[in-house]
Amino acid sequence: MKISKFCIQLVFMLFLILGISGCAQEEEQAQKGGTEEVFLVENESEPQSQVGLSAQKDSVALKVSEAVDLVEEEGTEAFPEFREEGGKWFRGYSYIFIWDTNGTRVVYPPDPSGEGEDVSGLTDINGKPIGKLFIETALGESGEGWVSYEWPKPGETEPSTKYSFIKRAEFDGETYLVGDGFYVEDYLFTRNIGDCESINATGVSLCEFMHPGRTDTELGVDYSIAYVLMEPGEKNLPHRLSNPEVHYVLEGSGTIYIDDVPVSLHEGKLVHVPANEIQYVENTGNSSLRLLLIDQPAWAEENEEVLE
Repeated sequence: MKISKFCIQLVFMLFLILGISGCAQEEEQAQKGGTEEVFLVENESEPQSQVGLSAQKDSVALKVSEAVDLVEEEGTEAFPEFREEGGKWFRGYSYIFIWDTNGTRVVYPPDPSGEGEDVSGLTDINGKPIGKLFIETALGESGEGWVSYEWPKPGETEPSTKYSFIKRAEFDGETYLVGDGFYVEDYLFTRNIGDCESINATGVSLCEFMHPGRTDTELGVDYSIAYVLMEPGEKNLPHRLSNPEVHYVLEGSGTIYIDDVPVSLHEGKLVHVPANEIQYVENTGNSSLRLLLIDQPAWAEENEEVLE
Protein backbone atom coordinates (compact mmCIF):
# COMPACT_ATOMS: atom_id res chain seq x y z
CA MET A 1 0.00 0.00 0.00
CA LYS A 2 1.31 3.40 -0.89
CA ILE A 3 2.37 5.59 2.02
CA SER A 4 0.43 8.59 0.74
CA LYS A 5 -2.75 6.53 0.72
CA PHE A 6 -2.05 5.31 4.23
CA CYS A 7 -1.49 8.86 5.50
CA ILE A 8 -4.78 10.08 4.02
CA GLN A 9 -6.62 7.16 5.62
CA LEU A 10 -4.92 7.73 8.96
CA VAL A 11 -5.83 11.42 9.09
CA PHE A 12 -9.43 10.65 8.11
CA MET A 13 -9.65 7.90 10.69
CA LEU A 14 -8.30 10.10 13.49
CA PHE A 15 -10.94 12.72 12.90
CA LEU A 16 -13.62 10.02 13.06
CA ILE A 17 -12.33 8.38 16.24
CA LEU A 18 -12.03 11.67 18.07
CA GLY A 19 -15.64 12.41 17.23
CA ILE A 20 -16.90 8.92 18.07
CA SER A 21 -15.13 8.63 21.40
CA GLY A 22 -16.23 12.10 22.47
CA CYS A 23 -12.81 12.70 23.91
CA ALA A 24 -11.37 15.20 21.53
CA GLN A 25 -9.32 17.71 23.41
CA GLU A 26 -10.21 21.37 23.24
CA GLU A 27 -8.00 23.60 21.21
CA GLU A 28 -5.45 25.56 23.18
CA GLN A 29 -6.21 29.19 23.30
CA ALA A 30 -4.74 31.86 21.64
CA GLN A 31 20.45 12.13 -3.23
CA LYS A 32 21.35 13.53 -6.14
CA GLY A 33 23.63 16.26 -7.44
CA GLY A 34 25.57 17.56 -4.48
CA THR A 35 25.90 18.00 -0.75
CA GLU A 36 22.90 18.84 1.35
CA GLU A 37 22.50 22.35 2.69
CA VAL A 38 20.12 21.71 5.60
CA PHE A 39 21.07 20.67 9.08
CA LEU A 40 20.16 18.98 12.32
CA VAL A 41 18.84 20.83 15.33
CA GLU A 42 21.31 21.42 18.13
CA ASN A 43 19.53 19.45 20.87
CA GLU A 44 18.17 16.34 19.18
CA SER A 45 18.04 14.33 22.41
CA GLU A 46 15.46 16.58 24.06
CA PRO A 47 11.76 15.67 23.68
CA GLN A 48 10.12 17.86 21.07
CA SER A 49 6.53 18.86 20.35
CA GLN A 50 4.52 20.71 17.76
CA VAL A 51 5.01 23.85 19.86
CA GLY A 52 8.75 23.24 19.38
CA LEU A 53 8.21 23.02 15.63
CA SER A 54 6.69 26.49 15.55
CA ALA A 55 9.44 27.90 17.73
CA GLN A 56 12.14 26.30 15.60
CA LYS A 57 10.65 27.72 12.43
CA ASP A 58 10.65 31.21 13.93
CA SER A 59 14.18 30.74 15.25
CA VAL A 60 15.58 29.68 11.86
CA ALA A 61 13.85 32.55 10.03
CA LEU A 62 15.22 35.03 12.57
CA LYS A 63 18.74 33.58 12.32
CA VAL A 64 18.72 33.87 8.51
CA SER A 65 17.36 37.43 8.66
CA GLU A 66 20.13 38.43 11.07
CA ALA A 67 22.71 36.81 8.79
CA VAL A 68 21.30 38.79 5.84
CA ASP A 69 21.61 42.02 7.84
CA LEU A 70 25.25 41.20 8.52
CA VAL A 71 25.98 40.44 4.87
CA GLU A 72 24.28 43.63 3.72
CA GLU A 73 26.35 45.59 6.23
CA GLU A 74 29.77 43.98 5.78
CA GLY A 75 29.59 42.02 2.52
CA THR A 76 32.22 39.32 2.03
CA GLU A 77 34.07 40.51 5.12
CA ALA A 78 31.33 38.82 7.15
CA PHE A 79 31.92 35.42 5.53
CA PRO A 80 34.73 34.23 7.86
CA GLU A 81 32.45 34.73 10.86
CA PHE A 82 29.92 32.28 9.41
CA ARG A 83 32.65 29.62 9.20
CA GLU A 84 33.60 29.81 12.89
CA GLU A 85 32.54 26.52 14.42
CA GLY A 86 30.90 26.88 17.82
CA GLY A 87 29.96 30.49 17.16
CA LYS A 88 26.54 32.02 16.68
CA TRP A 89 26.17 30.85 13.09
CA PHE A 90 27.78 27.39 13.07
CA ARG A 91 27.12 24.77 15.73
CA GLY A 92 27.13 21.08 14.94
CA TYR A 93 24.92 20.43 11.94
CA SER A 94 23.29 23.86 12.14
CA TYR A 95 24.94 26.56 10.07
CA ILE A 96 24.35 29.40 7.65
CA PHE A 97 25.08 28.72 3.99
CA ILE A 98 25.41 31.33 1.26
CA TRP A 99 25.26 31.04 -2.55
CA ASP A 100 25.42 33.60 -5.28
CA THR A 101 22.35 33.66 -7.49
CA ASN A 102 24.10 31.70 -10.24
CA GLY A 103 24.14 28.78 -7.84
CA THR A 104 27.78 28.96 -6.75
CA ARG A 105 28.31 28.09 -3.12
CA VAL A 106 30.35 30.84 -1.45
CA VAL A 107 29.99 29.96 2.24
CA TYR A 108 29.77 26.33 3.30
CA PRO A 109 31.02 25.98 6.91
CA PRO A 110 31.17 22.16 7.27
CA ASP A 111 33.45 21.83 4.24
CA PRO A 112 35.02 25.06 2.95
CA SER A 113 36.67 23.07 0.16
CA GLY A 114 33.19 22.82 -1.37
CA GLU A 115 32.99 26.57 -1.74
CA GLY A 116 33.14 27.69 -5.34
CA GLU A 117 31.19 24.63 -6.48
CA ASP A 118 28.18 25.09 -8.77
CA VAL A 119 25.23 23.57 -6.91
CA SER A 120 22.47 25.11 -9.01
CA GLY A 121 21.51 21.60 -10.13
CA LEU A 122 21.16 20.23 -6.60
CA THR A 123 18.21 17.82 -6.29
CA ASP A 124 16.77 15.81 -3.42
CA ILE A 125 16.35 12.05 -3.29
CA ASN A 126 13.11 12.32 -5.29
CA GLY A 127 14.61 14.59 -7.93
CA LYS A 128 13.10 17.80 -6.57
CA PRO A 129 15.22 20.69 -7.94
CA ILE A 130 16.45 22.19 -4.68
CA GLY A 131 19.06 24.40 -6.28
CA LYS A 132 16.60 25.92 -8.70
CA LEU A 133 14.02 26.47 -5.94
CA PHE A 134 16.55 28.13 -3.64
CA ILE A 135 17.53 30.58 -6.37
CA GLU A 136 13.95 31.28 -7.46
CA THR A 137 12.94 31.93 -3.85
CA ALA A 138 15.75 34.45 -3.32
CA LEU A 139 15.00 36.22 -6.60
CA GLY A 140 11.24 36.22 -6.12
CA GLU A 141 9.16 39.29 -5.37
CA SER A 142 9.32 38.88 -1.59
CA GLY A 143 12.96 37.83 -1.65
CA GLU A 144 12.42 35.10 0.92
CA GLY A 145 10.54 31.90 1.58
CA TRP A 146 10.61 28.29 2.72
CA VAL A 147 11.63 25.26 0.66
CA SER A 148 10.87 21.70 1.76
CA TYR A 149 12.48 18.54 0.42
CA GLU A 150 13.55 15.04 1.37
CA TRP A 151 17.12 14.27 2.46
CA PRO A 152 18.67 11.62 4.72
CA LYS A 153 20.12 12.74 8.01
CA PRO A 154 23.89 12.31 8.32
CA GLY A 155 24.63 8.62 8.78
CA GLU A 156 21.16 7.53 7.64
CA THR A 157 19.89 6.24 4.30
CA GLU A 158 16.15 6.89 4.61
CA PRO A 159 15.11 10.46 3.75
CA SER A 160 13.58 12.89 6.23
CA THR A 161 11.70 16.08 5.50
CA LYS A 162 13.84 19.21 5.43
CA TYR A 163 12.60 22.76 5.70
CA SER A 164 14.94 25.60 4.69
CA PHE A 165 14.43 29.32 4.95
CA ILE A 166 16.02 31.25 2.08
CA LYS A 167 16.42 35.02 1.96
CA ARG A 168 18.00 37.43 -0.49
CA ALA A 169 20.94 39.63 0.54
CA GLU A 170 22.47 42.43 -1.51
CA PHE A 171 25.80 44.21 -1.09
CA ASP A 172 27.79 46.42 -3.44
CA GLY A 173 25.93 45.26 -6.53
CA GLU A 174 26.15 41.55 -5.66
CA THR A 175 23.11 39.42 -4.84
CA TYR A 176 23.29 36.38 -2.59
CA LEU A 177 20.92 33.81 -1.13
CA VAL A 178 21.34 33.06 2.55
CA GLY A 179 19.80 29.97 4.10
CA ASP A 180 19.43 27.76 7.12
CA GLY A 181 17.06 24.90 7.88
CA PHE A 182 16.10 21.96 10.06
CA TYR A 183 14.80 18.40 10.00
CA VAL A 184 11.05 18.65 10.56
CA GLU A 185 10.84 15.24 12.16
CA ASP A 186 13.13 16.34 14.98
CA TYR A 187 10.16 18.40 16.19
CA LEU A 188 7.30 16.02 15.45
CA PHE A 189 6.52 12.44 16.43
CA THR A 190 6.56 10.31 13.31
CA ARG A 191 6.88 6.60 12.71
CA ASN A 192 6.91 4.35 9.67
CA ILE A 193 5.18 0.99 9.75
CA GLY A 194 8.47 -0.60 8.72
CA ASP A 195 10.08 0.75 11.91
CA CYS A 196 7.33 -0.55 14.16
CA GLU A 197 8.43 -3.59 16.17
CA SER A 198 5.86 -6.38 15.95
CA ILE A 199 4.73 -8.49 18.88
CA ASN A 200 2.28 -11.37 19.18
CA ALA A 201 -0.80 -9.97 20.88
CA THR A 202 -4.02 -11.95 21.22
CA GLY A 203 -2.55 -14.45 18.76
CA VAL A 204 -1.73 -12.13 15.83
CA SER A 205 1.08 -9.83 14.70
CA LEU A 206 0.61 -6.36 16.18
CA CYS A 207 2.84 -3.33 16.54
CA GLU A 208 2.32 -0.40 18.84
CA PHE A 209 2.26 2.42 16.32
CA MET A 210 1.82 5.23 18.83
CA HIS A 211 1.50 5.19 22.60
CA PRO A 212 1.77 8.42 24.64
CA GLY A 213 3.33 6.61 27.59
CA ARG A 214 6.10 4.98 25.57
CA THR A 215 7.80 7.79 23.70
CA ASP A 216 10.21 10.55 24.65
CA THR A 217 8.02 13.01 22.74
CA GLU A 218 5.26 14.85 24.61
CA LEU A 219 2.28 13.98 22.40
CA GLY A 220 -0.49 15.71 24.32
CA VAL A 221 -2.97 12.88 23.58
CA ASP A 222 -4.59 10.17 25.70
CA TYR A 223 -5.16 7.51 23.03
CA SER A 224 -2.94 4.83 21.47
CA ILE A 225 -2.81 3.40 17.94
CA ALA A 226 -1.75 -0.14 17.07
CA TYR A 227 -1.18 -1.59 13.59
CA VAL A 228 -2.36 -5.16 12.98
CA LEU A 229 -1.54 -7.45 10.06
CA MET A 230 -3.59 -10.63 9.59
CA GLU A 231 -3.15 -13.14 6.78
CA PRO A 232 -6.06 -15.06 5.17
CA GLY A 233 -7.70 -17.45 7.63
CA GLU A 234 -5.98 -15.88 10.61
CA LYS A 235 -7.95 -14.70 13.64
CA ASN A 236 -7.07 -13.34 17.03
CA LEU A 237 -8.14 -14.66 20.41
CA PRO A 238 -11.42 -13.49 21.96
CA HIS A 239 -10.70 -10.68 24.41
CA ARG A 240 -12.33 -7.70 26.00
CA LEU A 241 -11.20 -4.25 27.02
CA SER A 242 -12.49 -2.07 29.82
CA ASN A 243 -12.30 0.88 27.41
CA PRO A 244 -13.87 1.41 23.97
CA GLU A 245 -11.77 0.47 20.94
CA VAL A 246 -12.05 1.51 17.31
CA HIS A 247 -11.03 -0.71 14.40
CA TYR A 248 -10.25 1.01 11.09
CA VAL A 249 -9.57 -1.12 8.00
CA LEU A 250 -6.68 0.06 5.87
CA GLU A 251 -6.71 -2.87 3.46
CA GLY A 252 -8.39 -6.24 2.97
CA SER A 253 -11.59 -7.74 4.31
CA GLY A 254 -12.75 -9.84 7.21
CA THR A 255 -15.21 -10.08 10.06
CA ILE A 256 -15.17 -8.70 13.57
CA TYR A 257 -17.29 -10.51 16.14
CA ILE A 258 -18.65 -8.38 18.97
CA ASP A 259 -20.41 -10.47 21.61
CA ASP A 260 -20.65 -13.15 18.86
CA VAL A 261 -22.42 -10.75 16.48
CA PRO A 262 -20.55 -10.70 13.11
CA VAL A 263 -19.78 -7.34 11.50
CA SER A 264 -18.20 -7.31 8.04
CA LEU A 265 -14.94 -5.47 7.51
CA HIS A 266 -13.65 -3.96 4.27
CA GLU A 267 -11.22 -1.24 3.23
CA GLY A 268 -12.21 2.15 4.64
CA LYS A 269 -14.64 0.79 7.23
CA LEU A 270 -14.58 1.91 10.86
CA VAL A 271 -16.11 -0.09 13.71
CA HIS A 272 -16.49 1.17 17.26
CA VAL A 273 -16.37 -1.62 19.86
CA PRO A 274 -17.98 -0.61 23.16
CA ALA A 275 -16.16 -1.19 26.43
CA ASN A 276 -16.39 -4.64 28.07
CA GLU A 277 -17.65 -6.44 24.95
CA ILE A 278 -16.00 -9.71 23.92
CA GLN A 279 -14.41 -9.24 20.51
CA TYR A 280 -12.19 -10.94 17.96
CA VAL A 281 -11.33 -10.44 14.29
CA GLU A 282 -11.01 -13.03 11.52
CA ASN A 283 -9.50 -12.48 8.07
CA THR A 284 -12.10 -14.09 5.83
CA GLY A 285 -10.66 -12.62 2.63
CA ASN A 286 -8.02 -13.78 0.17
CA SER A 287 -5.40 -11.13 0.95
CA SER A 288 -3.76 -9.50 3.94
CA LEU A 289 -6.03 -7.63 6.34
CA ARG A 290 -4.44 -4.48 7.74
CA LEU A 291 -6.08 -2.65 10.62
CA LEU A 292 -5.52 0.26 12.93
CA LEU A 293 -6.75 -0.19 16.50
CA ILE A 294 -7.34 2.97 18.52
CA ASP A 295 -7.78 2.80 22.27
CA GLN A 296 -8.86 5.72 24.44
CA PRO A 297 -7.49 5.95 27.05
CA ALA A 298 -4.26 4.48 25.73
CA TRP A 299 -3.98 0.71 25.84
CA ALA A 300 -2.87 -0.77 29.15
CA GLU A 301 -2.37 -4.44 29.99
CA GLU A 302 -4.58 -4.20 33.04
CA ASN A 303 -7.47 -3.02 30.83
CA GLU A 304 -7.41 -6.14 28.64
CA GLU A 305 -8.61 -9.67 29.40
CA VAL A 306 -7.71 -12.42 26.92
CA LEU A 307 -10.21 -15.29 26.85
CA GLU A 308 -8.79 -18.66 25.77
